[in-house]
Amino acid sequence: MKKYKVDVLIVGTGVAGLYSAINLRSDLNIMIITKTSAKTCNTYLAQGGISKAKDLSDMKLFIEDTIKAGMYKNNEQAVKVLAEESIENIQNLTKLGVNFDNKGSGFSYTKEGAHRISRIVHCTDETGKAVFESLYNRVKERQNIKILENTCLIDIINDEGTCTGGVALYKNNVINISSKVTILACGGIGKLFKNSTNQETIEGNGIAIALRNNVYIQDLNYIQFHPTALYDKNSTFKRFLISESVRGEGGKLININGERFVDELLPRNVVTQAIKKELIKTNSDYVYLDVTHLDKKFIKKRFPLIYSECLKRRLDITKEKIPVIPTQHYLMGGIKVDLFSKTSMENLYACGETSCTGVHGANRLASNSLLEGLVFSKRAADQINKNIDNIKVKEIYNQMSYEEGLKLCKENIDIVIRELTKVGGDIINELDNSR
Repeated sequence: MKKYKVDVLIVGTGVAGLYSAINLRSDLNIMIITKTSAKTCNTYLAQGGISKAKDLSDMKLFIEDTIKAGMYKNNEQAVKVLAEESIENIQNLTKLGVNFDNKGSGFSYTKEGAHRISRIVHCTDETGKAVFESLYNRVKERQNIKILENTCLIDIINDEGTCTGGVALYKNNVINISSKVTILACGGIGKLFKNSTNQETIEGNGIAIALRNNVYIQDLNYIQFHPTALYDKNSTFKRFLISESVRGEGGKLININGERFVDELLPRNVVTQAIKKELIKTNSDYVYLDVTHLDKKFIKKRFPLIYSECLKRRLDITKEKIPVIPTQHYLMGGIKVDLFSKTSMENLYACGETSCTGVHGANRLASNSLLEGLVFSKRAADQINKNIDNIKVKEIYNQMSYEEGLKLCKENIDIVIRELTKVGGDIINELDNSR
C-alpha cells in the first residue's frame, strides 16, 4: 500500500478542480487525482461559453434570468454571489491565457436560452477545451502541484466526522492520501443514464462517497436534459451535444413535417418538454435543428467543432437539417455546500457539478455551469488559504486490498442509482438499468 501526505487533495481535473488548485497558496503541497486522463472531464466538452454580467447595470437582470430559469427554486444568496463575482473571474481567465472571441475592443457576446441579452463569452464552440488547456498548463507550471492520472477515488478517510484524506485505486493498487483538506470536484452522474452528453467516466463517485459517509446531499431530483443532442441511431451512450448557442445565433427547431413548434430561446426544461411532446405527436425519433438559412462562412467560423463533427457523420449542417433529441446533460443537485463550497463534513469541500450550491435551482440557466465552477472553487480556495494553517489531522490509513477496492467502486455506483430511484418519475425510465 502506497501512502501520500499532502496539504490539499483535489479530486477531478475539470474547471473546478484546476481553478481551485491555481487559487490555492503556492506554499501548499497539493495533489490532484483524476479517474483517467486529465482532459477526460466534462469541462473539456463544454461548447457554448460562460455567462457573465456584462457590467454593473446587467447584474440585476442576470440574477433575475438565473432565478427565473431555475423555476424560483434557487438559493438567492448563491445567485447573487455568482453574478457579482462573474466579471472578476472571467478577467482572471483572460490573464491565465484564455483567448475569448473578441469583437472590436471587447468580448464577442452571444445569447442562449432564457438570457434576455447577449452576455455569454466564448471561444468559438470549444470554450471548455480552451479553458481546460489554459488552466491545465498553469497547473503544470506550479511546482507545488502533482497530478496523478488513472487514479479513482473510492472513499474518503473519515475520522469521526472529519475528512482526513482519501483512498484510491492506482495501477492495480490501493493508495492512501492523507490531507488536511479534500476538495471533491469529480463531476455529475451522466454515465448512470442510457444516453448522456457526459464523458463516460462520470458516474457520481463524489456523490456516492458523500452518501456513504453521511455528508448532506441536496436536490438529486433536479436533473437537466439538454434539448439538442445529435440524434445517432448507432450511439450506445454518449451523444454529441449541439450547443444552445446554435439556437442563440438563429437556429430554428422544426418537426419532421417542417413546422416550427417552440420558441427556441425558452429555458432548457421548457424546450425539452416541447420536443418530447412533438416526438409523440409526430411519431418520430427526432426533430430538426435548422441552420441552413444562416451564412455558410459564419457557420464554419462560429461553430467549427459542430460543423466538423457532423461532417464526420456525413451531415453538412450548412445544407442539411440536424436531427436532435433531448439527452441527460447536467445535475443541479449534489453534495450540499455553503457559499464557500464547504460540505457538512469538517475539512471536506465540493465544487462544480458534484456540488449543490443551489445556484441553479431546478433548471440551470445556459452557460452558468463553468461560471459556477469558477466562482465557488475560488471561494473554496480563498477560505482554505486562510484556515489551513490551523488544521491538524491524524494520519489514518485504510488497509484494503485491490479486490476490495474494486468492489467498493461497484457499490458506489449502486448507492447513487438507489438514491436516484427514490426520486421516482421519468428519471427511473432514463436510468441505465443494465448497470
